[in-house]
Amino acid sequence: MDVFDILDRLVAFPSVAGKPNGDIAGWIETHLTEHRAQVNVILGPEGDRSNLFATVGPADVPGYILSGHMDVVPAGEAQWSSAPFTLRRDCERLYGRGTTDM
Repeated sequence: MDVFDILDRLVAFPSVAGKPNGDIAGWIETHLTEHRAQVNVILGPEGDRSNLFATVGPADVPGYILSGHMDVVPAGEAQWSSAPFTLRRDCERLYGRGTTDM
């Protein structure tokens, strides 16, 4: 699985803000765990959304923190020229909900 396959999979999750995110959180947790990351799932105060805290490498070595999010704002499909939750490549550009969010 390369970076484009990963992005394709992530874009396909309709992870709209304010909605349950168990599907995308579970997929990311599994993917990271398969690549030897230590992953902790932290249930959010809403009860239907989770955060992930993943550690890569030895715990006793200082590292860096990358902070991101898994949700996107609602997609008004009428405003899209293609399906927003389907990754589309056009020349050297990739289109899909969340592709350039962060």
